Amino acid sequence: MLEILYEDEQLIAINKPSGLLVHRTSIAAEETIFALQMLRDQIGQHVYPVHRLDRPTSGVLLFSKQEDVLPMLKEQFADRSVKKTYLAIVRGIPEVKSAMIDHPLKSERSGRIQESQTYYQVLAEAEIPFDTTGRYPTSRYSLLELKPETGRTHQIRRHLAHLRHYILGDKKHGDNKQNQFFEKQFGLENLLLHARKLEFTHPVSSESISVLAELPPHFQKTFRDLGWAAIHLAD
Repeated sequence: MLEILYEDEQLIAINKPSGLLVHRTSIAAEETIFALQMLRDQIGQHVYPVHRLDRPTSGVLLFSKQEDVLPMLKEQFADRSVKKTYLAIVRGIPEVKSAMIDHPLKSERSGRIQESQTYYQVLAEAEIPFDTTGRYPTSRYSLLELKPETGRTHQIRRHLAHLRHYILGDKKHGDNKQNQFFEKQFGLENLLLHARKLEFTHPVSSESISVLAELPPHFQKTFRDLGWAAIHLAD
């Protein structure tokens, strides 16, 4: 059963598990289970996805329960008035503790170059006594808070790969050595990217809505593995 984070007559938001597709796609035609279908069956009515999360990304996913309010919600995403906050655990520690990544990305569909910006802030740092590269006696990692200003495909994953601060568990844009080490040493099988918070204006009441998703078990375990169990995340 999906965890429902927010619900009213028009909207419903869930905490999407890592590994679950939002809806059927041509590249995953063999899949039979989707968040869209599961939520529809769970609440007994049709729902319409307002945005999407990558399959391996967990966290806040918003649906409309009424088709006529869907354009108003999509417009907020298009005009960048929706505030999205993510958490990620990455290889290495950025020298600059907070900055805007302003790096254009090529569209994976059209091939066009698109402006892309992601703000990041370092929330925590860790160093563990394992050599994952063959060059150093220890390995270092960071917990980042990320706020994408644009909404390009795989934007956060590609921006952090551009900085060489690869997200752990990222099999497409990440570092295979790090992924293999964390899978062997800590049993990590999921991407460590979580959509923590979504803030938007309600399309009917005009109320400011903030939806928060707690960290999934694999994220919490990695916190413990890296010595961050005592960290308190702000709402």
